[in-house]
Amino acid sequence: MPRKIILDCDPGHDDAIAIMLALASEELEVLGITTVHGNVGLERTTRNALVVREVLGKSVPIYAGADRPLVRDRISAEAVHGVSGLEGPHLPTPTGQVEPQHAVHFIIEQVLRYPGEVTLVPVGPLTNIALAMRLEPRIIPQIREIVLMGGSIDIGNWTPSAEFNILCDPHAAKIVFGAGVPLVMMGLNLTHQTIAHPERVARFRALGTRVGNFVAELLEFFREHHVQRYKWDGAPIHDACAVAYLLRPGLFKTAMFNVEIEANEGLAFGRTVCDYWRVTGRQPNCEVGLEVDVDGFYNLLLERIARYA
Repeated sequence: MPRKIILDCDPGHDDAIAIMLALASEELEVLGITTVHGNVGLERTTRNALVVREVLGKSVPIYAGADRPLVRDRISAEAVHGVSGLEGPHLPTPTGQVEPQHAVHFIIEQVLRYPGEVTLVPVGPLTNIALAMRLEPRIIPQIREIVLMGGSIDIGNWTPSAEFNILCDPHAAKIVFGAGVPLVMMGLNLTHQTIAHPERVARFRALGTRVGNFVAELLEFFREHHVQRYKWDGAPIHDACAVAYLLRPGLFKTAMFNVEIEANEGLAFGRTVCDYWRVTGRQPNCEVGLEVDVDGFYNLLLERIARYA
């Protein structure tokens, strides 16, 4: 039986590729895509999800969620993803509509409908997930697993300490990491291994398909920031790592650690504090991604993107 998932995202170039990977994979039953503030504002992340669905020719329902963090002021990443949040390729005008139900209510409804079966895959700020837990605590023991992209066991990317998704809403992350749900974290220490070097981008373009070209154009734009900031010759495909883990866990080396969220203002605001050396005595609460078979990851991506003829 396919694994039931809800993909919670803030598209975003790498979110778009995560959507493509999930919807091309028969191992997954995508109950819906939920959107949240993050890389850009909610109106644009939701439109971008509709755009990606249009490009793929899929009919998965899309639900708009939280437009701001629980406590802190909203931040965004136009400097990385462009004004639209999905710069690079031509973006068609979506013909489909977003569903009228709020994303948080959709998450609650689906978890209660399929107790113990639904995996949540948040690859943006964790606001929707935290709100669902607070609004209906009965869902917490009924969530099969949360597999997220966010955080890091070492350095950040938006501040010296914090990764962007967690920094967007540290208070929501604190709720999620403290809920006791089985949790897998694909952080920067792992996702930065997945750089889309030009020869990898060329493989997507060589597919000769609309979606292959769309992916190549996304990655070519996404590369620009990473050349300037890190002097890399490509961009990591962060968010697709969470989906790939569900499809091919054998590609990933992981270990259990205690991970806490720093939600107090200061230099470490938004940091995922990973007890790597197990010095606190706290029980592990999170399976943390450490290494990925990068060639295997790209082979999986290419094979699934090729399915969009």
